[in-house]
Formats: sequence, C-alpha cells, structure tokens
Amino acid sequence: MEPIKVTAKCPIRTTLELLGGKWKLLIIFQLKDGTKRLSELKKGIPDISEKMLIQELKKLMDSDLVTRKNYGEVPPKVEYSLTVAGMAVLPLIEQLKRFGEVYIASRQIPSL
Repeated sequence: MEPIKVTAKCPIRTTLELLGGKWKLLIIFQLKDGTKRLSELKKGIPDISEKMLIQELKKLMDSDLVTRKNYGEVPPKVEYSLTVAGMAVLPLIEQLKRFGEVYIASRQIPSL
C-alpha cells in the first residue's frame, strides 16, 4: 500500500490526513494499553468490518503510527502495537474524549 502523501504545509491538514476518517482514532485508542491481535481489535470495535480494520491498520502502518509483528506460525499469529509516533496521538484522543463528554452533558444528549 502506498504511504499517505502529506502534501500540505499546514500541521492541521497533515494531522487530518494521517488520522482522519471514522476508524483510525478508534484503532489507536484500542492499542493504548499495549499490543493486540486482530481479533482483539475487532472485539473492541464491533461495528467495523474485518476488511476495513485491515485496510485502516495498513494505512496506520504506512504512516508509522502502528507496527505489525508476524510470528510466522501456523495458524498465523500477528500482533499490532503503537509506535512512538502513535503513542503521541493518545493525548489528542483524550482531549477529543473530554470534549465529547462535555458536549454530550451540555446538550443533554444520551451517551451511546
């Protein structure tokens, strides 16, 4: 898979190119506590298809936010974990989470 082309000089656009979309931040959040296998990630994000999860993991690996370790066993054993750059995203996710909590509370919107 071709790496994401970061063409903008704007740091906000760069961040959006790397992390934008419905799934990437959720995947990174699932990896915050350490290494996980594909099935564990799927359980943590039940509404993502396996195909989409694999595609998004490949994009995150191409961006050097996630690493993949293949043990070369049968049956296959593959694990995913955050890189140093991926871990740097965690404070951003925490701020997004706080914003969502405050927004929901202020609007009296039922949480999901």
